Amino acid sequence: MTARTERILIIDADEAARADLSRYLETRGFYVTGCSSRAAAQGEVSDDSTVPDVIFADLQPDGIRELAGQLEEKDAFIPIVACSDSTSSVDVVNALRAGASDFVLKPYTDDKGALDDVIGKLLDRVRVNRLNQLYRQELEEANRDLRDGIAELRADQRAGRKVQLKMLPDREQVTGGLYVDHLIKPSLYLSGDFLDYFRISEDKLLVYIADVSGHGASSAFVTVLLKNLTNRLQRNLRRGSSDDILYPQRFLERINSELLDTGLGKHVTVFVGIISEAERTLQYAVGAHFPMPILSFEGGETAYLEGSGLPVGLFEKPDWEVYEVSLTRPFHLLLFSDGILEVIRAKSLDEKEKTLLELVSGGRHTIASLNEALSLDGMTELPDDIAIVTVTDTMSPSVSTSPD
Repeated sequence: MTARTERILIIDADEAARADLSRYLETRGFYVTGCSSRAAAQGEVSDDSTVPDVIFADLQPDGIRELAGQLEEKDAFIPIVACSDSTSSVDVVNALRAGASDFVLKPYTDDKGALDDVIGKLLDRVRVNRLNQLYRQELEEANRDLRDGIAELRADQRAGRKVQLKMLPDREQVTGGLYVDHLIKPSLYLSGDFLDYFRISEDKLLVYIADVSGHGASSAFVTVLLKNLTNRLQRNLRRGSSDDILYPQRFLERINSELLDTGLGKHVTVFVGIISEAERTLQYAVGAHFPMPILSFEGGETAYLEGSGLPVGLFEKPDWEVYEVSLTRPFHLLLFSDGILEVIRAKSLDEKEKTLLELVSGGRHTIASLNEALSLDGMTELPDDIAIVTVTDTMSPSVSTSPD
C-alpha cells in the first residue's frame, strides 16, 4: 500500500465500530486516531501537529455544530463526516445543517466502495482548499513585500524631491535691473522639468527651462546632470578655461554631448536665453522647446518668441541657430514647460496657446497671477510636470521689485 500523509480522526463511543473503521483506514494507508468523545478529541483538534484532515464523528447535531465551530476558529477546512446507524432522512438533514460535509451509515465497512468515495471526495476538497490557503499566504506575503517596496520607493522619491528643490535657484530674485521668479509643480514626486537662472557677468543673466523626456526617477536624474553641467560651465568661465556658457548654441551643444555620453536614451527640450541689460538684447537658442516663451512689452505687443531647433541629446552634431530680439522697452519674459498647456481647458493646441497668450496679454505676468488664473494650487493630480519662469524688467514704472 502506498504511504499516505493524511490524518483521520474517529470520534465514536462504540469502541468496536471505532476499531473496525480504524483498521480499514489504516490498510488504506492513512494515519488514524480514535477517541470515544468530543471532549477526548479536544487535544487532537487543538494541536496543529496532530490536526486531522478528515473527522468521522458519531455525534448528535449539537455536538457536530460545536465541533464545526471549533474547527472554523482554526481557519482550516477540516470536513466532518457524520456517522449514524439511523436511516432517517431527518437525521441526515439535521447532521448536514449542523455542519457536516457528508454522512455515512454504520457499520462503516458494510459499503466500502461508498466509504472510499466519501473519503476521496473530501480529501480532494481538502487538497484544493489547502492549495488555495497556500496561494493566499503567498499572495499576502507578496503584497506585504510590495507595500514595503512602495514605502521605500516613496521615501526615496521624497528624498529625491528634496534634492531637486535644493538644486533650484532662489525664488523672487532681484538681480541687477531684473526680477526673476519661478514655479515648478511635478506630476509625480520627482520632476522631469528643470529651470535655472544666474548671472554670467555683471551685465548678463542666463535663464533656461528644460523638459526631460519621460517622467519619474530616470528623468529626474537628468535634471541633476543639467545642474551639474551648468555649475561646471560657470566654474570654467571663472577660471578662464571655457566660455561656452556665454553662447546659447554652445550651451546646448554641451548638454547634447553630456546626454549622449550617459547612454540613458533620454533627450531634452530646452530654451536658453541670455539677457544683456547694457545692450538691451535677448539672445536665445531653441532645442525643440514648446511652447515658446512669451515676450510682453509694457504698453506694447505681447507675442510668442520665434524660433526652432532640434531636441537636445538625440543627434551627434546638431546645429542650433541663435536668435536675437531688442529689449528697447520695459518687458516681461515668461518661459513655460508644455505641462502648462495640459491644464488649460481648450479643445485644440492652437486654442490652448491662444488662451495662454491672452492671459499674459491681460496682465498675468507673475507667478502668483498665473497660479490664480489657472488654479494651479488647487490641482492635486497633474497630467504632466509644470515649470514656469518669469523675468520682469524692473525699469517698468508699473512693476515693483516684488510683484504679486
